[in-house]
Amino acid sequence: MMRNSLTSEPANENVGTVPPPVAYERNLSVKSNSAVNGEYQNLVLDAPRDLLERCRAGQFFHLLCPATELDAPYLRRPMSIYGFFPEKGELQFLYKVTGSGTRALSTLRSGHTLNVLGPLGVPFTIPHKAERLLLVARGVGLATLAPLALEARRLGRHLTAICSARNPGLLMSLEYFESLGADVIPVTDAENTSDPSNLERIIEALIAGPGVDALYTCGSNRLLKLIQHLGERHAIPGEIALEQQMACGLGMCHCCVRAFRRDGEIVNLRVCREGPVFDIQEALAW
Repeated sequence: MMRNSLTSEPANENVGTVPPPVAYERNLSVKSNSAVNGEYQNLVLDAPRDLLERCRAGQFFHLLCPATELDAPYLRRPMSIYGFFPEKGELQFLYKVTGSGTRALSTLRSGHTLNVLGPLGVPFTIPHKAERLLLVARGVGLATLAPLALEARRLGRHLTAICSARNPGLLMSLEYFESLGADVIPVTDAENTSDPSNLERIIEALIAGPGVDALYTCGSNRLLKLIQHLGERHAIPGEIALEQQMACGLGMCHCCVRAFRRDGEIVNLRVCREGPVFDIQEALAW
């Protein structure tokens, strides 16, 4: 069966101008590190223009988390780019405090420095003919997909963002997507609107109405299955950004290898090097 691959379409304006894959290791100054809600933090770094101009939606950085009295993370932590703004000199990350690495990151204050390595990985693609884009994300998955909204606006494409969370207080980036001209559809567990059956009804209505030319999602296994199903049913190409534990972030340690379906076979690929963005139909549910 032929894959519905975004990369099989003509490359977008962005892809043709991507510089050679050069990763920077830099000590960047912290501008701010503030709470977004009860669970998530927004880390803003002061970054040089030459680094920011190499960033693309879907890529990530490997962060050297600081040592604190409580935590001394040994390995770097991969973190998706939430925002990159060359005109402001800002690099942003949205993260949830879940372990020693992110707990250490949460102690950073304005004026502190953070060592970063990146940008790394394969970015999202937007085909020339894809005029109406749909992204579906939950929780911190919105961090990975947020730069896609910036690229959609730059290319003059229409974007619909379905944003999911456990309750309305944990919904993030709604105003951000709206400021970029996206149509935003919030769904939550508390309101019984985020279950896959309701999401399927919402997406089917969008496909039948204004239309959807490309699908994007991040992280969630149930969202992966849903988007795969709808993409195959309607022959709509799509991409997924996958989360995976990483040690080196450069493809040498093979810590992030997982199985994919490609050309009729099951193959093992490195999420950090061959991804983190993959054809939605190649990804295997876990």
